[in-house]
Amino acid sequence: MKEMQLVGQSLPFLEAVEKASRASAVDRPVLVVGERGTGKELIAERLHHLSPRWRGPLVTMNCAALPETLIEAELFGHEAGAFTGAARARAGRFEEADGGTLFLDELGTLSMAAQERLLRAVEYGELTRIGSSRAIKVDVRIIGATNDDLPHAAHSGRFRADLLDRLSFEVITLPPLRAREGDIMLLADHYARRMARECGWADWPGFAEEAEEAMVAHDWPGNVRELRNVVERAVYVWPEPERPVGALVFDPFASPWRPGKSTVGYEAVALPPAEAAADGPVTDLRAAVLAHEAAIVTRTLERHRFNQRATAKALSLTYDQLRHCLRKHGLL
Repeated sequence: MKEMQLVGQSLPFLEAVEKASRASAVDRPVLVVGERGTGKELIAERLHHLSPRWRGPLVTMNCAALPETLIEAELFGHEAGAFTGAARARAGRFEEADGGTLFLDELGTLSMAAQERLLRAVEYGELTRIGSSRAIKVDVRIIGATNDDLPHAAHSGRFRADLLDRLSFEVITLPPLRAREGDIMLLADHYARRMARECGWADWPGFAEEAEEAMVAHDWPGNVRELRNVVERAVYVWPEPERPVGALVFDPFASPWRPGKSTVGYEAVALPPAEAAADGPVTDLRAAVLAHEAAIVTRTLERHRFNQRATAKALSLTYDQLRHCLRKHGLL
């Protein structure tokens, strides 16, 4: 069974959850708006399971996952022979959701033709399968989700304004993780404990201070989904379950051998003249390499105004790796 759990204590998050709880009781369309990874599907599940339709089906369709030519057939069904490949009749998602809820994710990607059909289904509670002339009555509540600016899309002609009016009885806008004060470490601890149990750890030792600072300072463009990946990845690779987790990898693709680029994430760093290639012979290779490394780190720190998180990203290091490097060279 899929987990339906909303974790958070910040005021913007709790206000959005409370708004969803109130809207669940009213049998009207709802739009859930938010950046990727903010939990729009979880809010849709809450809207359904707290509604009078909770005994009925909750049918989900990602509108961006299908080519434009198949979206209408997927939504409204088709009769046998309606198009090439339609060997037999098939009910669409609307008919499958009869008596329950239809959750349309990535709603803003629907074609104009599909929007026109959707408007009729929402307005009159009936649809017509592709290849048929017979209208079918359906009783479906629509919940739409998008990370697009639908009012702007309607103004520019990319989305039907009349459909937007019909679907926006209530709009729930989810805050990004960076705006949820206090929720980052709450969520990190939640996912880390679950991963620790999955890995067979006897206990959860927590995060090291440097790791917590890095998580709080991170922008989290992928929001909760990104945080979950970072945390679970950190736990499963951590070699010492009895010690607090101290290493995080925010970008799993970061590598100097990443296909298509020879030095991904590395900046060209101009060294001071005294630390550039020595005029005379090198008599201590290890000392020369360490001095070269210290010069690169120092210059990169200066370039990023001593912002350690930005410096670590520029050098394709984790925050913890940069802190270790700074200690090694006495730069902390």
